[in-house]
Order: sequence, then structure tokens, then C-alpha cells
Amino acid sequence: MKLALPLTKSTSRRGAKKAIFAEGLDGVLLVITGVLLCLGLVMVASASITVADRQFGQPFFYLYRQLIAAGLGIMALMFMLKVRLVNWERAGMWLLGFSLLLLLLVLIPGIGKMVNGSRRWIPLGILNVQVSELVKLWLLIYVAGYLVRKGEEVRSSLWGFLKPMILVAITAVLLLLEPDFGASVVIMATVLAMMFLGGVHFMQFVAFISLFGAAVTSLIISSPYRMERLTAYLNPWADPFDTGFQLTQSLIAIGSGSLTGVGLGNSVQKLFYLPEAHTDFVFAVMAEEFGLMGVLLVIGLFAALVTRAFMIARRAEVHGNLFAAYLAYGIGVWLGIQGFINIGVNMGLLPTKGLTLPLMSYGGSSLIVVLAAIGLLLRIHYECSGTQAMPRPASGEARKPRDNAAKDVRSLIEEAA
Repeated sequence: MKLALPLTKSTSRRGAKKAIFAEGLDGVLLVITGVLLCLGLVMVASASITVADRQFGQPFFYLYRQLIAAGLGIMALMFMLKVRLVNWERAGMWLLGFSLLLLLLVLIPGIGKMVNGSRRWIPLGILNVQVSELVKLWLLIYVAGYLVRKGEEVRSSLWGFLKPMILVAITAVLLLLEPDFGASVVIMATVLAMMFLGGVHFMQFVAFISLFGAAVTSLIISSPYRMERLTAYLNPWADPFDTGFQLTQSLIAIGSGSLTGVGLGNSVQKLFYLPEAHTDFVFAVMAEEFGLMGVLLVIGLFAALVTRAFMIARRAEVHGNLFAAYLAYGIGVWLGIQGFINIGVNMGLLPTKGLTLPLMSYGGSSLIVVLAAIGLLLRIHYECSGTQAMPRPASGEARKPRDNAAKDVRSLIEEAA
């Protein structure tokens, strides 16, 4: 005889909440993310095993650190999944201010950590936080909120378009002081795409694109090492043992993979030939070990990830949640641009630039922030999924200033508790 235990009100509420979340989760996005994450862990282990053994006497040193970052990233994903989007929308200005503060702090000697001539990290125990990775996501949250609050002004006046772009330009300048040219390009391109989707006047958009292109060109011309990278990219074989060394070794690795690759763990180029094999050039090692089939798999997974982000954005747009729609579009554009640049650099299609391959390259900050962004996409899908769609507050309620701004930050934590 089975005894039926009475359900308390709190127990039934928790069960109902779990059931709703199970129905609202995007299984396709979870599968794509999981496959890329697992493949990335395997490739970090393979690409770093030799260099880790020589540097630390521990073959899986980098893998262990990446696993810790993956665990923290999954926690960040779950946190983002539990917090209502309206709280992120309200906290946009705070996140922007905190981003600028961190960008200033990282430039201060003694606070910012310098590696290979760049001051991009703030050391926090076992983890070095790369500020630019946090700024990417927080800036997208701010811009998405701005497009909701000032959408009509953005579409009707030049000043409405220029206000957020001035803030983005200040952010880009601070990033260039580190220097982090790659992050500046990714952030600027992503924000411009969001502004375009927000309905900015086409001629204003074209004018700013032209200005941005001219600024990038002047930065390249005025910087000897950037100009050197550009000329090396155009003809890496002209100086294969100096300026073109990294790209030529990457091309050798990709060419050696042929159709099916040399097999997992059998890469030759990772044996101290290809610099940064487990970070910026993990794609080249993967291509060598898994061949064209592996390349097509990874490119297909990233295409599916970006497509899924756009589908979630479209769903949010249909449900009238413009903040969620702009944010999802921004995340999709960001991951697509960064993935395209990294793969393009590895294949010699673009000049060498220090950008990680999302979810695959070694780098704790990048992995944690990208998983947090995936958590936001899952939350957007949940709030805009059929019967689970949550009603938006009235426009006046959504835009009125809060009496106590500290409640914004507290509400983010309370939602996840």
C-alpha cells in the first residue's frame, strides 16, 4: 500500500516552477552550446598538453583551469536564466558605468595585469578577469535598453543616434589604451548592427560606418605593429620565420588535416610550432586533427548558434518584448562576428588578431561571459515562449525612474536566490 504524502503549498509551487522552466527551455540552443563547449574542452586539452607539461610539469594544467571556468560559466548561465529581463533592462545604466570604471581600473599599474605588452586583466585569485569580455555583454544590455527607451529619438534625430555611439566610442578608446583592438572592433560592429535594427536613419548609419572605417584605417596606418600584421597577412610567406610565422604555421596545420585529419592528439603544429595553439589558434589545431569534416562541423555549429539567437530575437519581437529582441539580436551578432574573425584569422582570410573562438578557445573570462550570454538567450526564450510569455509593463511604468536605484542591483540577486 502506497502512502500519498500531502503536498505543501511551497512544494507544489516549486514543482510547478520547475515544470514551466522545463517547458520553456530551448533544447536546441542547449544542445548546440553543449556540443561546442565539450568540443572546446577536448581541443584545449589536446592543444595545450605539451606546452603545459613543459611550463608547469602538469599536462592538463590548462584543461583543469578551463574546467573551473566552465563550471563558473554554467553557474553564470543559471543565474541569468533565473533573473527577469526587466531587471537587466533597469540596470543598464549601472552596468555601463561599472564597465567604464573597470576599463579605467585595468589601466592602473598594480591593479591591471600586463601580459605580452597588453594590460587587459584584473587578477582575482585563480582567475584573471579580462575586462573587455565583461564590457561586451554589459554594453549590449545598455544599448538594448536605450533602444527601447529612446527608440523614437534614435529613428528621428541625429542626436538620438549619436548619444549611445559617443559612449561606445569612449569605451573603444579605453580598450585601445590596453591595447585591445580586436575587442574594440567587435563591440563597435555589434552596437552598429543593433542601432541599424533599431531603425536608425540609413544615411546616418552609412555616414557613421564610413567614419568608423576611416578611424580603423588611420589606427592601422599610424601603428607600426598593426601595419606589420596587415602586410604579413597579405603575404605571410614573404617572411615565414618572423612577421608571417604564426599565420604560416596555422595554414600548415589546416592544410595537414586534409579530409578527416591526423587524429585527436596527433597534431604536429601544436608541438611548439604554432604560438597560442590553445587560445587564439585552437581552430587550426582542431582542423589538423579532425580535417575538413571537423572544420565544417564547427562552422555549422556556429551558424546554428547565430541562427538560433536570431530566431529567439524574432520570437521576442513578435511578443512585443523589444528589449529582449534587441539583446538577442546583439548577442547573435556578437558571437557571429567574433567567431567569424577568429576562424578567418586562422585560415588567413583576415589579419592576425587576438580574439578567442567563443566556447572553444582557452580563456576563463571569455567562456564565463559567453555562457552568461547563452543564459540570457535561454531566459529570453523562456519569457517569450507561447503561454509562458510574460506581459510587458506599461511604457510609463517601464521608463519611470525608480525611487531607490539600489533596488535594481538587489533585485537581480533576489531573483536568482
